[in-house]
Amino acid sequence: MAGLAFSQTTKSFSGGVPAFVRSLYDSYDTYEVKQITSRRLKHDEMMGILARLKDAMPAVLAMKQLGVSDEGRSINLLTLGNGKKKIFMWSQMHGDEPTATMGLIDALSYISKHRESPEIKKILSETTLLIIPMLNPDGAERFQRRSVYGIDINRDAKRLQTNEAKILKAARDSLSPEFGFNLHDQEPRYTVGMSGKVATIALLAPAMNYEKTDNPVRLRAKKVAAELADIFSPYIAGHISRYDDSYEPRAFGDKIQTWGTSTVLIESGGWKDDPEKMYIRKLNCVALLGIWYSIATDSYEKADIAHYESLPENKQNLYDIIIRGVTLKYSGALAPVIVDIGINVEESVSADSVVHRTGRIVDIGDLSTSQTFETIDGSGKYLDGNLVGMEKRVDVEALRTAMKNVSE
Repeated sequence: MAGLAFSQTTKSFSGGVPAFVRSLYDSYDTYEVKQITSRRLKHDEMMGILARLKDAMPAVLAMKQLGVSDEGRSINLLTLGNGKKKIFMWSQMHGDEPTATMGLIDALSYISKHRESPEIKKILSETTLLIIPMLNPDGAERFQRRSVYGIDINRDAKRLQTNEAKILKAARDSLSPEFGFNLHDQEPRYTVGMSGKVATIALLAPAMNYEKTDNPVRLRAKKVAAELADIFSPYIAGHISRYDDSYEPRAFGDKIQTWGTSTVLIESGGWKDDPEKMYIRKLNCVALLGIWYSIATDSYEKADIAHYESLPENKQNLYDIIIRGVTLKYSGALAPVIVDIGINVEESVSADSVVHRTGRIVDIGDLSTSQTFETIDGSGKYLDGNLVGMEKRVDVEALRTAMKNVSE
């Protein structure tokens, strides 16, 4: 089986949200914040960019400190617009999930440059945008998922033991928003069902109870999710999945849905040759601006919920690299075996901030039903079995070089 198939489809649009979205996509280079070149965005860097954006549009963008993280870094609420429809969104609840944070900053940059355009005027007059751009700055500082205590903030919606969880809950309760967006990154090794295509974006209108009841709040969220699927589709057709909707009472997305805010989860996954997620950052920016306009104009109400509910489920069925059909040879009594070797590439950062990528063997055996970003053909070749082992860290190029023809 070959590596993953990637397709980028575009369509011609006329009128409505799609025309606005197309213009956002095509002109992205003119408003993206070029200072951001890495997804290892830290709190100080973000705050410097936000300060400049605030100075560029003081009458449009307000910033208020809601509190501090467990280590004392500020957690802030950005407010734009004065419309009746309140749209609340929070990003980087997990410190190593910054794609939407970058996309939000780009969206603010667009607003600063186009605030006199009809679309932005409509957004700002009909909605109030309420944004917490980095909920877990301590995790972002370390580029780690969890808080400084090692607590998953997205499993702290009941006990509220972290400052970050308390701040998010208090903000939701005081603002009483109609719409919510829970912005995350998922591991880039999920596929769209069993299609063999990487899940670049996964969407979810979370359940509000174990029975997965569809009340008006969740139905409205499903319409928003369907509209988002339509916005993303021209650019990543076939690469959009539906996240598992099993109810999790400790998670903020589920609880906020229960508390009456129509909430949609956006998970940013993977895209070929995009380890820093700069293309997916662009998609986040375009989709957020597009869905804000759709809410402002009530266009989302015409969305077909089936466009969301028919999305294939997110499946974890992907490896970074698979060596397929290689023979492992051993000294002694062990007979040779033919296997596939699944390898994932992991990142680490040295003291001088250099990013290093190392392979880790995560599966050995028959991986014929699994997908991969890269295939190494091992047929007709062998490896010394002592070079291979579960959880073993490997230099992939060294393994490639170590493969010898079976006839040798």
